[in-house]
Amino acid sequence: MVIAGGILLAFAAFTINHTPEAEKPPEPAMPVHVDNSFQFLVHAPLSVAGPLFGPEGERRWAGDGWDPQFLYPQPAKDVQGAVFTVQQGKHTSVWVATLFDLAGGRMQYVSVVPGIRVSIVDVQLTAHDALTTSVEVRYARTAVEVSANEEVQALGESDRQEGPHWQEAIEGYIRGQRDGKHKK
Repeated sequence: MVIAGGILLAFAAFTINHTPEAEKPPEPAMPVHVDNSFQFLVHAPLSVAGPLFGPEGERRWAGDGWDPQFLYPQPAKDVQGAVFTVQQGKHTSVWVATLFDLAGGRMQYVSVVPGIRVSIVDVQLTAHDALTTSVEVRYARTAVEVSANEEVQALGESDRQEGPHWQEAIEGYIRGQRDGKHKK
């Protein structure tokens, strides 16, 4: 009888520890991270294109959805260390210009939407030739909570598609400058 009881206990232990995959509890979900980039050319020298990638400079071409409210510095100025907020739909994001090097063609921003996501936007500008600037923009986004995973994944998908839109908006602004249609 002891052998039969031992076999029964061994079988029970095997069954408990070796449940089929479909019956196992799901792995806990983790916050997602997406990393995307896009490139385009701006038909303007680096000295003209560069300032358009600061938060104040971006106001000139980005449209009504981009309205940074500067906390530092005052008055608002595109500098390394600038801190500003941007209303994005129902969320307010806090931005920090962690790198702003016009001469080197590098800008980097960290944006936080509390409880939702953290984003790093990295901009690299390179003189393609005397009259053209090559632009590469990289977005790295991380959900802070699992509940933001879908939003972060959707932003990652849309980030990849932004190159043509940015190029068209920037080129339109530059053309307007040349034609005297926009204020500096």
